[in-house]
Amino acid sequence: MSAPMIVVLMGVSGSGKSTIGTLLAQREGAVFADGDDYHPLANKEKMKAGQPLNDDDREPWLERLNVLLRDWLETGKSGVLACSALKEKYRETLSAHMPAGAVQFVLLEGSKELVASRLALRNHEFMNPGLLESQFKTLEDPDDALHVKNDRTPDEVVTEILTKLTK
Repeated sequence: MSAPMIVVLMGVSGSGKSTIGTLLAQREGAVFADGDDYHPLANKEKMKAGQPLNDDDREPWLERLNVLLRDWLETGKSGVLACSALKEKYRETLSAHMPAGAVQFVLLEGSKELVASRLALRNHEFMNPGLLESQFKTLEDPDDALHVKNDRTPDEVVTEILTKLTK
């Protein structure tokens, strides 16, 4: 990423967004943000109780993340955001009021079994592993995102992302 670039690592919970995003940002000297940190308390409580968020729950959260991305762009910072961005309309909200191509989405893919095994090993503040199936059902496969399988070491995945971003 020679010029400032904004990357949104997207995918279901447990797909590796935070792990890969942190490493990608470190390797590129970019800012990293985890979208989960920006959820309002009501959203966190709902997910912790095993209830999937609906579009009304997500809209203010996505708008808050859009402000963050626009700030990065306006200040010339490269940034990496970990955010599920499961639906096309969520991705539209994230990239609203920004020039076309300013945000590059990268879908981290993994089988349900692989992702479920990762979720079983972690202790997340509010993401209930029971919500995984609803996330896979909600995911709208993006046509304009880079697709990267996250079934290797984080270094290998980041190297593939960087190779694809520079093409």
